[in-house]
Amino acid sequence: MIAFKHSVFALPFALMSLITATGAGWPATRTWIWVIVAMIAARTSAMGFNRLADHAIDSKNPRTADRSLPAGRLSRRYAWVVTVGAAVVFILAAAMLNPVCLVLAIPTLAVLLGYSYAKRFTTAAHLWLGFALGIAPIGAWIAVTGIIDTPAVVLGAAVMFWVAGFDTIYSLQDESFDRSHGLQSLPARFGPRGALVIARLLHVFALIGFAAFAVAAGGGWIRMAAVAAAALLMLWQHRLVRADDLSAVDAAFFTANGALSVLMCFLFIVAKLIG
Repeated sequence: MIAFKHSVFALPFALMSLITATGAGWPATRTWIWVIVAMIAARTSAMGFNRLADHAIDSKNPRTADRSLPAGRLSRRYAWVVTVGAAVVFILAAAMLNPVCLVLAIPTLAVLLGYSYAKRFTTAAHLWLGFALGIAPIGAWIAVTGIIDTPAVVLGAAVMFWVAGFDTIYSLQDESFDRSHGLQSLPARFGPRGALVIARLLHVFALIGFAAFAVAAGGGWIRMAAVAAAALLMLWQHRLVRADDLSAVDAAFFTANGALSVLMCFLFIVAKLIG
């Protein structure tokens, strides 16, 4: 129901922000722990709520009908317990970090949970999801410094555009279903070709943001190599998917983007270690 492996999309960027926010030093062990706990709890709560909100929709969609709730393998009561429990853990983790994180915890949950209803009324649902994941590096920065700073906002915006782009590609699978059931998505509104053009544009914005953050983090060839790797992986996913051929959507969605986030995080850590 939760697909923990999808944490690979936001968590590496939170860690990149975390190590950058500390300057020359490294985050305290307790900060590492509570940021990771907050990340996992926030995503668990958001995904659990999304499954609850989309239960009826998922039951009608052939692609999602075998998910745990519509297939009857899990109960709504169980999903609610997981969702609420994870939200409580997230708030606790925020409190353990600093007062600013605690104050922002509830608005953050509102964004994360609110996404589940976005596609019912706005084509910008892909950007809403991107913003929800883009909060991660901003939150990690606040966990260290107690303030929102420009580099964190730049990385958050880059993540937002990156996620919105690949979510647009992923949603190509549901173009017909979304249109017939009155759900808002870029493919449903602009068709596959138009949606792919928009996804490419979003990824151009993402690359600009990644490059700007790399410079703000200290520059150097290793960080810029991370940006170059991201560019190649984005290019690869756009070559994998065509308007008339969606057979490689899963590879474009998880493999390319999972590799992108992990590789960028790894190279940023190496850059900091080398100094």
